[in-house]
Amino acid sequence: MSSNGCCKYSCETASETLEWINAIVDFIRPYSFLTDAHVVNFFKDRMWEAIDKEWMDCLRKEAVENLLQIPGGVVQDHWPASLKKFIVTLSSLVLPRQQQDLQTVLPGMNMTSLNSVLSTGMNWKKKHEVEVLSAVVDSIANSVGANAIIDVGSGQGYLAQVLSFHYQHAVVAIDACSHHGRVTDARAEQIKKYYAAQMRKSVARSGNRSLTVPKTVTCNVMSIDMLKALADTPLNNDNVSLLQSSCNVDNGSSLVLAGLHACGDLSVTMLKTFMECEEVKAVVSVGCCYNLLSEEGFNHVGSQCGFPMSCGVKSVGISLGKSSRDLACQSAERWKCLENDAGLHNFELHAFRAAFQMVLRVYYPEVMSTSPSIGRQGKALRRRQQRVARNSSLHHKENKCSLSEINSHMTGSCSHKKSTELETDDSFHVLETTSITNENSSNKATKCERSEIIGNYPLFQKYCLSGLCRLGLEPLKETDIHGIWKQVESFAELIGPYWSLRAAFGPLLETFLLLDRLLFLQEQGSSIEAVMLPIFNPALSPRNVAIIAKKLTQI
Repeated sequence: MSSNGCCKYSCETASETLEWINAIVDFIRPYSFLTDAHVVNFFKDRMWEAIDKEWMDCLRKEAVENLLQIPGGVVQDHWPASLKKFIVTLSSLVLPRQQQDLQTVLPGMNMTSLNSVLSTGMNWKKKHEVEVLSAVVDSIANSVGANAIIDVGSGQGYLAQVLSFHYQHAVVAIDACSHHGRVTDARAEQIKKYYAAQMRKSVARSGNRSLTVPKTVTCNVMSIDMLKALADTPLNNDNVSLLQSSCNVDNGSSLVLAGLHACGDLSVTMLKTFMECEEVKAVVSVGCCYNLLSEEGFNHVGSQCGFPMSCGVKSVGISLGKSSRDLACQSAERWKCLENDAGLHNFELHAFRAAFQMVLRVYYPEVMSTSPSIGRQGKALRRRQQRVARNSSLHHKENKCSLSEINSHMTGSCSHKKSTELETDDSFHVLETTSITNENSSNKATKCERSEIIGNYPLFQKYCLSGLCRLGLEPLKETDIHGIWKQVESFAELIGPYWSLRAAFGPLLETFLLLDRLLFLQEQGSSIEAVMLPIFNPALSPRNVAIIAKKLTQI
């Protein structure tokens, strides 16, 4: 067994970044049949036949634990030389995700553990993210002399409140959801009571310092102009005072834009606003949800789109599409953290979904024409189980995933609100961590064998009935679910090797999208200083790369 070392490419300059981008484009072009593939069509299109037969003959016999290591660049010595070369070359193009030593990169950065008041309501992942990102934003804000920070896509205000109460910055929290704004305000009031009490107890140390409470703005930031308006002009809002008066800033304001997993185009809008708005002196952006990006030629027409951003990538002339952008959300770290049983069950559910598509195609063609999506069956269960396991360690060696539990959830009463969205994306989404336990059984789950996917018709039948229910459909008298399963079951074991190879492109495609954003900033010239840093622990927070940029001179 061996693993690829560090990436041999650099992105310190625009020319180096473009060289890296070109190398990625040259590598992925011949594999568009993999990156564009869709899980639901695995059996219909016999997708495994597009893969080198020698590779599939080798991998179909491989242990699940070795398949789960493929997206992380790990190869086995006995694999065909061409397969090993493919994985090693791919991995060499991926941005390493190990968390940076931020004290070295940002000298003077002051990161401290959040107290129980500020971290109330946060799970381990969110607490880690907010602790790190707030310290980074504080450091950047101090370095540019910012007198206000705009938290873009603030959610329930965790980042904004730490920046306000702990680091004493003036902060405006922006979110499209009015409910999030109300939660942020209510939470801030509770935190304010605690800090006010602390200040009364230590007047000598605190002096007459007043508390800085974040202000909230509810608006849907759909354009650069709208975000610029928050920095350029006062904004009236039912829930807040005027933005500039709230932040105690004037027309000579110096602002920092910060975003913790601002979805889709919102991260892109932040970077473009940074370039176009004089008042914004720096930006710290951690993006996510690449599948929601607008892309020229696919879901967007016009000059303003989320991808591509840079002139360099635009000149390459490559398109990704939703399947590839969705694939960019895959996490090699999360794959590595999966127990063998959990990995096998994910492969099994992918096989069920692809076989269910065959059922729809044969017996419900009118439904197929509407491109239905089944919804993330198992996702609600995973979230419920994660809440139970929130205070336990990240790696639960003793915990196993029970497929019967998932199917129990899937085949519940149809009395719930009908879902018109059934899952069609191929994300490795069902069980993203190993922290899943069986609440209804005291027995340990037994070790799964690869052969379990074959001959699992009873579970597939339950899956189909659940899927039809969620689409508001009744099984037809002539529906032969068993016949469909017999057609595909001999190929079901191929889905694990196939999706492991496909998932290896996830970190590479994310690298490509991030490099496009970095190059966009670097193309602006020497007046912009831009870096791309993995700032979170990737096992806790897979979307861990921050793009940080500062203006060195007036533009």
